[in-house]
Amino acid sequence: MSRIKKWVIGVFVTVSIAISAGFQSDFFEIAKQIDIYTTLFKELNMYYIDEVNPGELTSKSINYMLSNLDPYTRFYDEQGVEDARIRATGEYGGIGAISRFKDKTLIIREVLKNSPAEKAGIKSGDKILKIEEIDVKDFEEIGVTSLLNGLPNTKVKLKIERQNKEQDILVTRKKIEVNAVPYFTMLNNEVGYISFMKFNEKASSEVKSAYLDLKEQGMKKLIIDVRSNPGGLLNEAVSITNFFIPKNKVVVKTIAKTEKESATYKTQSEPIDLEIPLTILVNNRSASASEILAGSLQDYDRAVIIGERSFGKGLVQRYKPLSYGTQMKLTISKYYTPSGRCIQELDYTNRDDEGNIPKFSDSGREEYKTEKGRTVYGGGGIQPDYDIEKPNTTKATETLLLSDAFFNYATNYFYEHPSIATPSKFSLSDNDFEDLKKYLSKNNNDFQTSTEAEFEKALEKASKENLDGNLAKNYSNLLKDIRAEKLNELDKNKDEILDKLTEEIVKRYYYSEGVFQQKAVFDNTILKAVSILNNTSEYEKLLSN
Repeated sequence: MSRIKKWVIGVFVTVSIAISAGFQSDFFEIAKQIDIYTTLFKELNMYYIDEVNPGELTSKSINYMLSNLDPYTRFYDEQGVEDARIRATGEYGGIGAISRFKDKTLIIREVLKNSPAEKAGIKSGDKILKIEEIDVKDFEEIGVTSLLNGLPNTKVKLKIERQNKEQDILVTRKKIEVNAVPYFTMLNNEVGYISFMKFNEKASSEVKSAYLDLKEQGMKKLIIDVRSNPGGLLNEAVSITNFFIPKNKVVVKTIAKTEKESATYKTQSEPIDLEIPLTILVNNRSASASEILAGSLQDYDRAVIIGERSFGKGLVQRYKPLSYGTQMKLTISKYYTPSGRCIQELDYTNRDDEGNIPKFSDSGREEYKTEKGRTVYGGGGIQPDYDIEKPNTTKATETLLLSDAFFNYATNYFYEHPSIATPSKFSLSDNDFEDLKKYLSKNNNDFQTSTEAEFEKALEKASKENLDGNLAKNYSNLLKDIRAEKLNELDKNKDEILDKLTEEIVKRYYYSEGVFQQKAVFDNTILKAVSILNNTSEYEKLLSN
């Protein structure tokens, strides 16, 4: 045997042994850690001085472990599995209301049109105190949800509090269908508009149905609005993209750790329209499947993307069944648009010692080329072809929009105004903005920034250590200044705040459909999309630069 052959065989054997040893080492480490956890868990349950809840402990330990990976890899118990199925299919048996559980209180945030909740007279802002004879405050959020949902045509008795008065309401549950397309319309004689909120199992059929309906009305140009659309089913994104590009075109590739989990998704059918001028509206909350739709159509120069840079979620999840009816949603791959770009923004693998997550775009965005040679960028979401510029959202504004104060102001507005103008004629003014700020100054506890919270903690600690002295007076003056500055910070985002407040108020009178009716007349991004579609030279220029 030649010296070279011996060397090759030697290297092969060495590598094989190393790989085998690596697998064995990984397997041993996994088995070792599972054994440690199992023995610890047994000892804890047998000898810990107080009673422990094994299921609760297990869920907490699993969820903490997964939280160190990314926010999309999650564990679901039996109830969670059912909730996940509902979200994917777009239907469930319930009362037809969106609620929020906070501080042991369940508050109705939105009532769906034509739902059992609407027919029973439930309003946004109602607090649910009891479900049947069970006090809500004794439950966690998941438990409360399971009590509200149930088989269609069954009844559930609720005790609610509205404007400080209690009353009993009987609601008959029914199958609730969550529409992927809540609204579509003709904006003028030629331009059609489709609002598109979720990529569930009905998404492609609803988008196609809306398209065909608008086409019959004379549509010659189309706007698809996926702003704040969090995504969903990847196959639905491929199907909708297929409506506008030829058969057998790559829409997206997913690359996983194993070849088995990697895939290339191509269009499978003949398109329904290769010629219609098309715009896709995105914002910083358009994610996942929304970005696949926008990114693939951008790569093929098939649509003008308008709005803000999208969220940047280039990770793909898949459900994996576990024992006893549980399951895990697991990040298994990254997706890549036809030009080869992955638009993932956050680098969860390389957190720093304090847990901060770096952004891929911090080190610069790689350039890619569309089919016609235009430059597009990977990392950091989908960059629109036409940016709608707006001031950066301040921390004060972010806190406000998520606060109870903002929601409660809209609730009070509803009860102080028995009616408002139709959505196409309703808008808020500068005076309404000033009224909101006056309300916030009187209800500061419901609108507290992290700075205020930290100051309160510091004062409490000083008081416990008998260090307050004159500090309380100085603290009060400083806190007054902080709150005044906080309200002044809101001025920087007045337009954004008024837009969100308009949505919240219109929803109380005209439901989600009314929100889109109002936007069709007043929304700057929609108006700009109409302008671009009506200007052929500008539209073609954006697709050829």
